[in-house]
Amino acid sequence: MSESKPEPKSEPRKLFIKTYGCQMNVYDSERMAEALEGYDQVQTPDEADMILLNTCHIREKAAEKVYSELGRFKGLKADKPDLKIGVAGCVAQAEGEEIMRRQPMVDLVVGPQSYHRLPELEAKARSGEKALDTDMPEEDKFEHLKSRPKAQRGPTAFLTVQEGCDKFCAFCVVPYTRGAEVSRPVDRVLAEARDLVERGVREITLLGQNVNAYHGAGEGGEQSLAQLIWQLDKIDGLERIRFTTSHPNDMSDDLIEAHGTCDKLMPYLHLPVQSGSDRILKRMNRAHTAESYLRLIERIRAARPDILISGDFIVGFPEESDQDHADTLALIEEVNYGQAFSFKYSTRPGTPAAERELVDADVADARLQELQALITRQQRTIQDSMVGRELDVLFEKPGRFEGQMVGKSGYLHAVHVDDCTAKRGEIARVRIVSSGPNSLSGALV
Repeated sequence: MSESKPEPKSEPRKLFIKTYGCQMNVYDSERMAEALEGYDQVQTPDEADMILLNTCHIREKAAEKVYSELGRFKGLKADKPDLKIGVAGCVAQAEGEEIMRRQPMVDLVVGPQSYHRLPELEAKARSGEKALDTDMPEEDKFEHLKSRPKAQRGPTAFLTVQEGCDKFCAFCVVPYTRGAEVSRPVDRVLAEARDLVERGVREITLLGQNVNAYHGAGEGGEQSLAQLIWQLDKIDGLERIRFTTSHPNDMSDDLIEAHGTCDKLMPYLHLPVQSGSDRILKRMNRAHTAESYLRLIERIRAARPDILISGDFIVGFPEESDQDHADTLALIEEVNYGQAFSFKYSTRPGTPAAERELVDADVADARLQELQALITRQQRTIQDSMVGRELDVLFEKPGRFEGQMVGKSGYLHAVHVDDCTAKRGEIARVRIVSSGPNSLSGALV
């Protein structure tokens, strides 16, 4: 008798994901790719059997930009009728069915809290039905998402520990698109962290829309972000810990203390203030003052004198006066930021500030340029002060030139080393020899 031939294996489908916005969206895209079994990721939409746009609603006219992007896929869909197109993320949550109404070629729409339902939604879309899920279910989506495949990872990774926000800043859509604050249980965070370390990760950045409001269930009750960091500190092979993004009102005493006593917690803190004017902060519903923020920075620097502070600023918020802008510049002068992200205010539909009178566009542009020039001067001064110092650098990838490696210092500065014998994933001592516009150059000690 002749032996029966095994059934040929079906070729995996191809998945293209385009990620917009924050690091949490990067993390979410990784998890969605893992949830979609039977798909291999590709680098271009032309290769794909499914295109997934993981969207962000922070920037001006975010939804319109998504519709414009979808319009570019019309020809691709015409050539490949079986191609499935999905929209995920905060624009998906905000727009819902409107996306399918305006772009009928979209097969799948899924909000940020429903990614664990993606396999069922994909199967529904594959069968020819429209698939929509923008619910905010009570179950923990992370518990239901599949475990990561045991592939090697790079030396750095993001790990979401908290989602949502209860602050309701007047300019922000996060409470409406990500929901209320939810923290992952300590044991699940630790299990994922250990798994990442086993696969080569040396540095983990803990993510949350309001990460220092973390209050995950653990032994003996809820644990703070500082308590979680100390648990992560015990993991062998994990060498560096970071977290972002924080709110000044949740910068607790134990978290400040951890910056001074936990060696694995890096000397870098992103702590957005948004404005230096108390009047504007009140209009933003920030629930802190410029003075309380400055005193907080003093306490943090007392705990860790060399810490590099990063921030966020919104320029031209509705009704902002010249004096309000001057107050913001004064705060920046006093804090001395090593890095900051600054944006001209743009209306987010559905937020309280959306109905207020806008500052003249030319005035807002001029204020933004003035603010950014000040921050750039501060950033360069701090970066230049690194020249001559010896820093520990975690090497992440080869540089542009033969024999060059690129890594990050504890202060999150990019560092280039020529003729580098250190390997990817190695932490080595580097003497900084020069400072460029956006990076440092050094030599192995």
